[in-house]
Amino acid sequence: MAEHTVSAGLAHGFLEFAVSRGADMSTLAARSGIDPHDLEDLDSRIPFARYVALVRTAKALTEDSALPLRYAEASDMSEFSIVGLLANASETMADAMVQLNRYGQLVVEVDIGASGRFAMQRWRGGSWLVDTRPDPNAFPELTESTFTRMVCGPRRFLPKPYALEVHVTHAEPAHRPEYDRIFQCPVIFESHWNAMRIDMAMTYERVALQPRYVFGVLSEHANALLKSLESSKTVRGRVESLLMPILHTGEASIDKVAGQMAMSRQTLFRRLKAEGVTFAEVLDALRHRLALDYLRGRKVSVNETAYLVGFSEPAAFSRAFKRWTGMSPKAARSGPPANVAA
Repeated sequence: MAEHTVSAGLAHGFLEFAVSRGADMSTLAARSGIDPHDLEDLDSRIPFARYVALVRTAKALTEDSALPLRYAEASDMSEFSIVGLLANASETMADAMVQLNRYGQLVVEVDIGASGRFAMQRWRGGSWLVDTRPDPNAFPELTESTFTRMVCGPRRFLPKPYALEVHVTHAEPAHRPEYDRIFQCPVIFESHWNAMRIDMAMTYERVALQPRYVFGVLSEHANALLKSLESSKTVRGRVESLLMPILHTGEASIDKVAGQMAMSRQTLFRRLKAEGVTFAEVLDALRHRLALDYLRGRKVSVNETAYLVGFSEPAAFSRAFKRWTGMSPKAARSGPPANVAA
């Protein structure tokens, strides 16, 4: 089973917040196994386990057990994820919740059912938004930050609070007073579920912090990211996603990628072999596909394309391109542009 991931944007935001609270950047990176340079593309992915290590290391270094709560309170999801932007461009709170369920995996991957991570249920005469994430107490910091963000974000535009009561399955922490300050409603610990009782009237309130046109553009991009995430569940897809941002650096080696996947070179070799490919074949095919995209788009030169796909010498790139396509890079670039019929 492929390991779960989180968005680099989420990790990047938390890393910067932890540093602002006194944590040492190099210690955070070393103990979590996260290279800050790997977080520069906010839509890229890092292993969920490394994010857990980052959060717990930051709590220890800052001596602040409430750090995830404070980060979620201080940051808006739109600052680091397209999911937040989509929520802000939704017509109503109800629409925003739909987008959160549809695209939430782009922020944090968890095991979910067919209906998504969040579900509405009636209980004791109230309407409850339930987080169905399995085994939540293995990482209660995620429950803390998720509910904090859900409560604090809408305060910018709702006329009154919509969260009336909060239930969590984990035990009461030392920073209990922060829950009371942030949620401003009754909080029940060691409950049978992670859920918020909400004022349904507030779900009809208008959001629309962004124009409706923006919603369509964002949805198209989010669908592409979701499709890419789903394809990355294969080992080959995961390798490709890790290779893309480092092709131009000349460091696109099996050792580098295996390290980013937290496995040995031999393990990665075996897993790719089980899917019927080698690392060299994955790298070669990715270079082929990207080179065609760059050249047909006519936005970069042949020499720039060679650099972007990881060739230090244009001549070596030309030989490889001819092997791939039977033509020279120059001929491919002078052909019909991408998405234009020949």
